[in-house]
Amino acid sequence: MIGSYLDDKKNFVKDVVKPLQAKQEDVYVVPGSDAEAFVAKKFPHKRARRVSNGLRPTTVRNFLGYLPHLFQKAQAKDLSATYHFDFYGEEKIQATVTIDQQKLKIQEGHVGIPTLKVKADSKRWIQFIRKDKGLVGALLTRKIRVQGSPKYLFAFARCFPS
Repeated sequence: MIGSYLDDKKNFVKDVVKPLQAKQEDVYVVPGSDAEAFVAKKFPHKRARRVSNGLRPTTVRNFLGYLPHLFQKAQAKDLSATYHFDFYGEEKIQATVTIDQQKLKIQEGHVGIPTLKVKADSKRWIQFIRKDKGLVGALLTRKIRVQGSPKYLFAFARCFPS
């Protein structure tokens, strides 16, 4: 395929790309993702089928490692926030996650002044992220503690749909 593309880009787009774009088919998207909005806007004739992102972290390190892959720029459009995470229990990790100008930055340790602080038992946080257990129970038992406006926790979740 690359040969025919390199030989004649204009005809390749006309003969191969446009028919694929015009084809009525299912497109699999994560609910609330930038892809879901893009399909609805750019390809209204295609049916968006909602699926999970398939990533199920088993450790806090996995969770932090997945963030760059899950980050949705469009969902972070109006967000400027710094999150300090302090995990204890099985994994003792401190991390800073900064979202600003639709960019994500993850650093070890606590850097800067936080908009929101999250202190969580690492095992319980992973259960929450995996949707094995809810947030309310963790907040009531103080396995997850939040310091700052909860709206920033919801804004964080919006940037990483699953």
